[in-house]
Amino acid sequence: MKTFSDQLGTLHHFEKTPQRIVSLVPSQTELLFDLGLEDAIVGITKFCVHPIHFKGTKQIIGGTKQVKFDKIRALQPDIIIANKEENTLEMVEELSAICPVWVTNVITLDDNFKMIADFGQFFNKRTEAQKWMDEINFALQDFKEFIKDKPLTKVAYFIWANPYMVAGKDTYINELLRLNHFQNIYENIARYPQVDLKKIRLEGDPDLILLSSEPFPFKDEQAFEIGLFTHHATTIFVDGEYFSWHGSRILKAFDYFKLLHQKL
Repeated sequence: MKTFSDQLGTLHHFEKTPQRIVSLVPSQTELLFDLGLEDAIVGITKFCVHPIHFKGTKQIIGGTKQVKFDKIRALQPDIIIANKEENTLEMVEELSAICPVWVTNVITLDDNFKMIADFGQFFNKRTEAQKWMDEINFALQDFKEFIKDKPLTKVAYFIWANPYMVAGKDTYINELLRLNHFQNIYENIARYPQVDLKKIRLEGDPDLILLSSEPFPFKDEQAFEIGLFTHHATTIFVDGEYFSWHGSRILKAFDYFKLLHQKL
């Protein structure tokens, strides 16, 4: 019997390495695949779009907020992989009656490294996990060298419209904004606050507006409306996967961030 602690401090006991995995988080589905666990993954959400062929080879068990408990139960999983931000406490509690639910909590890059190491440990993929951590760390140091002389730019990162919502502190998005020398004007507000566009100048007057591709598909009309309330801020549509997906996606994000800075 081996005992492991997830990122919420919950202890899980396994007599053997879990062989049947249900993943409730798109970015973690991608990480599990990259660690060589494709054959072990039996269930994913409808939002798990990477790798693309999973939509045709894996059982779809619903979304990240609403899952089909009967479908998950029928898959007879050994472990369910969830996330504190993406999945609800009520969902995790109900799923725990089926099998152990491993909950991740990734706010910082260190948290991300810890998650990868954890997966390597209890899925017996230590070599693969170390390879990914080494590559990510190498790319991270390279990006820090790239960004070190870039000036701080005041930004607001929008994730939703009607009502307008932004990324605040205690989020992985905010961690990556900091890494990019983007000073989040809403860093003093927790999580994902709703904001009043009429107050955006008083609350920080950003130089740059970032409109995420997910979870809300921003269009030109939202960009125009937000821009009206700023003082000549530049508005850019950005790929939300690179700012909000933890796991192995960060390795590709560094090149994306470099290209983004070259366009500014």
